[in-house]
Amino acid sequence: MTPRKKSRAASNGQAPSVDGHDESWNLRLYVAGQTPRSVTAFKNLKKICEEYLKGQYNIEVIDLMENPTLARGDQILAVPTLVRKLPQPIRKIIGDLSNTERVLVGLDIQPRSN
Repeated sequence: MTPRKKSRAASNGQAPSVDGHDESWNLRLYVAGQTPRSVTAFKNLKKICEEYLKGQYNIEVIDLMENPTLARGDQILAVPTLVRKLPQPIRKIIGDLSNTERVLVGLDIQPRSN
């Protein structure tokens, strides 16, 4: 994460999933500067996305220290907060995303069956 930007995207492209569905996940992570919780939240989110959504996600990091008015659109009351924009419906998770199971349930991500 770089604190100089208002937002930045980390994408792994848009590829069809293993089961043939062509679903794109648009995720927005709201942070307030480069605090330890913000950095941890981004690392945890990236790890979860690489494991469960590889090639199907786009992460946008929004630093509210740079542009606090952006919090209004998604009604952000605490940071870090993750917002799943797509697929619908919109879902939110507050915290550093360290509990993978909670994040998977909160975002309604189905673990891949091996």
